[in-house]
Amino acid sequence: MGAEIIRLLAEREFPLEQLRLLATARSAGTRVEFCGRSIEIAEVDETSFTGVDLAFFCATGEASRRYAPLAVEAGAVVIDKSNAFRMDPSVPLVVPEVNPSDLYGHPGIIASPNCSTIQMVVALKPLLDAAGLKRVVVSTYQAVSGSGRDAMEELMTQIADLAAGRAPARKVYPHQIALNLFPHIDKFDDQGNTAEELKMVHETRKILHLPTLPVAATCVRVPVLTGHSEAVYVETERPLSAERVRELLQHAPGVTVMDDPERGVYPTPLAAAGRDDVLVGRIRADQSWENGLSLWVVADNLRKGAATNAVQIAEWMIAHGLL
Repeated sequence: MGAEIIRLLAEREFPLEQLRLLATARSAGTRVEFCGRSIEIAEVDETSFTGVDLAFFCATGEASRRYAPLAVEAGAVVIDKSNAFRMDPSVPLVVPEVNPSDLYGHPGIIASPNCSTIQMVVALKPLLDAAGLKRVVVSTYQAVSGSGRDAMEELMTQIADLAAGRAPARKVYPHQIALNLFPHIDKFDDQGNTAEELKMVHETRKILHLPTLPVAATCVRVPVLTGHSEAVYVETERPLSAERVRELLQHAPGVTVMDDPERGVYPTPLAAAGRDDVLVGRIRADQSWENGLSLWVVADNLRKGAATNAVQIAEWMIAHGLL
């Protein structure tokens, strides 16, 4: 994700005077190309943030908890992609298309949500504004890039092993991921929910300012490199036709509607790859329940689900005089 943010800063011509790249000792010394310049990655320490205005944190929760307060003490605004501060009541959890006003009065740290949460709330916000929300049920189909580079390499290696008739090696995941899927993302709690599923529940409530909204999630890892897909079932407080939902989403910021299934037009991970918008299709009314709607929501988890959302937060803050 750090590499993706660097690419986006160049691609979106983000206003900066100097780019400082920091990492642990394992990556320190590596050089990265940025706008025709070669920048060396320095090892992070307690003094790394002197003179920094804005710090993107794309690391573990442990690293964020250790270094983000130091960056704020040095005068920086931190936009953090880990889960370290997401549920801290004093820290805004922000998707710019949904709740940008939460950025006012931030304590120096802004949290960016989980990738699967981001794309869902972008699609839900227009429905919330038009008809209210009573209940959300979501099943996710999440790409291996959500687990990092090692998981992507494991998928490709396993595919090659199977094609060659070899037994696929397994290191990252508890089961073979090639030609397979499993409902296991992050750790299970004593109620049988995974941490990923609970993130979607609690983060959705916080972002939408609906602390008691019923949300149920089942998160599944699938053999796709990039792009998370979600089957989202929504019950609204007031009636909305499928046609009205399409109209609302067609005018919603950050959303592209792809909904002509008879012609094979609906979102796929390949269609979302490299894009910053959230793709929505298969929009239909639930014939079995009043005010029920079904949506198919897909986004590039490395861009809108991670790097793009963080950069968009910074852009919004600059545009509104908060940076």
